[in-house]
Amino acid sequence: MALTFDDGPLPFMTERILEILQRYDAPATFFCIGKRVQRHPDVTVKIHEQGHLIGNHTFLHGKFFDLQSVMKMSNELKHTDAVIEKTIHQKPRFFRPPYGVTNPNLAKAIRKGGYVTMGWSVRSFDTVSKDEDKLFERVTKNLRGGDVILFHDYCEITIKILPRLLEHLQKVGLKVVRLDALMKEKAYV
Repeated sequence: MALTFDDGPLPFMTERILEILQRYDAPATFFCIGKRVQRHPDVTVKIHEQGHLIGNHTFLHGKFFDLQSVMKMSNELKHTDAVIEKTIHQKPRFFRPPYGVTNPNLAKAIRKGGYVTMGWSVRSFDTVSKDEDKLFERVTKNLRGGDVILFHDYCEITIKILPRLLEHLQKVGLKVVRLDALMKEKAYV
């Protein structure tokens, strides 16, 4: 199974997640927002150097991203690629749409850019969860091999349950692997 984190990188928050992942020897995929990669290249490099994947999650993650033309979407994805490539010297193939929504214009931009769209099978709802036990239960309730869990870098509650989740996965015999290994796809061009 795979762990994914959207919307970073963010100093302190992403770095705390990285510490936990390192402690449990658990690889992950970080779908990064281009403007945050540009602002925090050191955190992005740390993600990469620790063996985690970095994917494209648009440059701005704007709430009106879905209303843009194919050309504007393509340009935003290319801009994100360029920032990521400048930072880690690799161009991502994996793309996760904001809010997980793909429309015809975005589908064209994805094809045009040669991306592999990555969704999830377990949505944590960590952005709205207030109760750690309920979040843990939601994520682990029907968890099975092949699942991809969606988390977010900026959620304190995610950081709080992550060690417990990783211990649970070990206990039930689920191995955490990188998304490229799970999907049998190349992560970078």
